Amino acid sequence: MEMERFAEFPYAHMDRRPRKRPRVGWEAAQHPKAQIGMLCGQEVGDVTSLISSTAPSDHTCSSLYSKGVARNASPPWREDDKDGHYMFAVGENLTSRYKIYSKIGEGTFGQVLECWDREKKEMVAIKIVRSIKKYREAAMIEVDVLQHLGKHDKTGNRCVQIRNWFDYRNHICIVFEKLGPSLYDFLRKNAYRPFPIDLVREIGRQLLESVAFMHDLHLIHTDLKPENILFVSPEYIKVSEYKDGSFSKRLPKSSAIKLIDLGSATYDRKDHTYIVSTRHYRAPEVILGLGWSYPCDMWSVGCILVELCSGEALFQTHENLEHMAMMERVLGPLPQNMLKRADRHAEKYVRRGRLNWPEGAASRESIKAVQKLPRLQNIVMQHVDHSAGDAIDLLQGLLRYEPSERMTALEALGHPFFTKNRHRY
Repeated sequence: MEMERFAEFPYAHMDRRPRKRPRVGWEAAQHPKAQIGMLCGQEVGDVTSLISSTAPSDHTCSSLYSKGVARNASPPWREDDKDGHYMFAVGENLTSRYKIYSKIGEGTFGQVLECWDREKKEMVAIKIVRSIKKYREAAMIEVDVLQHLGKHDKTGNRCVQIRNWFDYRNHICIVFEKLGPSLYDFLRKNAYRPFPIDLVREIGRQLLESVAFMHDLHLIHTDLKPENILFVSPEYIKVSEYKDGSFSKRLPKSSAIKLIDLGSATYDRKDHTYIVSTRHYRAPEVILGLGWSYPCDMWSVGCILVELCSGEALFQTHENLEHMAMMERVLGPLPQNMLKRADRHAEKYVRRGRLNWPEGAASRESIKAVQKLPRLQNIVMQHVDHSAGDAIDLLQGLLRYEPSERMTALEALGHPFFTKNRHRY
């Protein structure tokens, strides 16, 4: 069995999501000044696992950057980079408790580092927030949300668990349990081949249970996407797709997942009108400026499940009018009453009570991109070998235009797709 370590905590921050090539924000090149030396002969960011079955030694790393330095000593003071990111070297300490092993990723918020917790004797992921006021304030809100969720998540299997947080050299640092790859990373490593429908069922059930848990606490995630859903374990097996073994795909050894990135989570109020969600998972009421609440999470869940079934994002677009035209192509016409209520920012997309398409299209390529999309039923039937009828019915309930008519998380969990012919993955 081949084992591999994946990038984690993908807090991608850009709408643009080109498929079948590395993500722009999350997989950006690492700061050359921030990574000093090599870790045990491996380049920083190597996908080979740095976690051994036993506790790592504090003398594992080369003396290139640690020779003569006390075991728990603080690293030399460095100025943050121009964007307020913390500058570090692999092998250094982050306070006397944590030792930096690798950089896991980066986003608008800051960086995530893989660290060894000397006190708990375990690997953790530490989110180091940029030393900028608005990001520090947002981080403290995230800490409050994480602690609130943790208090009610008795089993600890809904959302990522916060271990600790501290303020270090003007950076809020949030310590998380170490998890496996995101659903997006797993799809990417699998050449965007779809998940088996029974695995989609297991992931979908857990996702809906986690969303129902948050909604019951009056919290809306607002940024559900495959990047923000992580497998608990990084382990997988390789399965041959052809008898000669010439082609194989990865399957996770465990279907257990958890939600991450609670930094955008918000308590439900009546006045939510600002833009939320990453483009591809954004509900129509958000685009039209009609106000949003819990149902915007359910739309995102529907988009995610289609992506797991097909291997690719349902709406691959970067522009509002094209996005809504794609919705109409896949799901049928948007309701006139929703279009008529569009706010002043979105009213330009509507003409004579209907979507201004294709007249308002930005280019011929945009029109072609919409025209090539199949209906939802055809997308599912093309990729799902059994349970297709139940899957289509569930997705149609999750992707209803009118938020008030969209399935709730609890209603979705009671759907025959989950309750009939249950398969344990």
